[in-house]
Amino acid sequence: MDSGYYAAFSGWLARSEALDAAASNLANVNTSGFRAQREYFRNAITGPEALQSQVNQIVNNYGVLGGNLPYLGQGALTHTGNPLDLAIEGQGFFAVQTRQGIRYTRDGSFRRALDGTLVTASGEPVLNARNQPILVPSGEVEVGVDGVISVAGAVAGKVGVFDLPASALVPEGANRYAIAAGTKPVVTAAAIHQGALESSNEDVIQGTLNLILVQRQAEMMQKTLSNFYNNFDKTASEDLPKI
Repeated sequence: MDSGYYAAFSGWLARSEALDAAASNLANVNTSGFRAQREYFRNAITGPEALQSQVNQIVNNYGVLGGNLPYLGQGALTHTGNPLDLAIEGQGFFAVQTRQGIRYTRDGSFRRALDGTLVTASGEPVLNARNQPILVPSGEVEVGVDGVISVAGAVAGKVGVFDLPASALVPEGANRYAIAAGTKPVVTAAAIHQGALESSNEDVIQGTLNLILVQRQAEMMQKTLSNFYNNFDKTASEDLPKI
């Protein structure tokens, strides 16, 4: 089979999967704390010995999409005026306790529950550096750039911020992540901004242009595959009977 077919198929597969990621990125440009997905590539291999196969290296060594990883670039900070809205400047994630376990997010839309616990908009406890809930007494709340929470001048706790590699993040929904087994979150010293939220780090203009580009590339690869199919049909119907 013509090796060009493998190249076209690899290109179509990569662009088709990248198209899904581009559409998701654009759909979440207004989601607080959203991390855009960026594709990464690997070699097209089949079987455990494919990397050592001379045939694979010569004929079938084409780049295909290995998957998507969260892009950890900074999103714009938007002032809200809510003293319990927190935004991270720099690398890191807030930790929240969910029914499924600890999850990580950049969405800092927090509030104080009836019992004083600092929680997310959906009522899940926000955790400190020791993965414990934070109690915020009634009163005027101040949050320092280091994440220390003070109420009426007394320290009530400190928001935990954890550094995680993009390769360890497993998306759950639009702006929340589980982590891969064996990953150990590291407490980091990112700057915390009180009364602000971080916007998505996907730019709407760039995202739109990227979506159009990837869509056209996918269409080109699909057309190329159609040409190969036509050639295969011609070979099967005209050339093979002559043998």
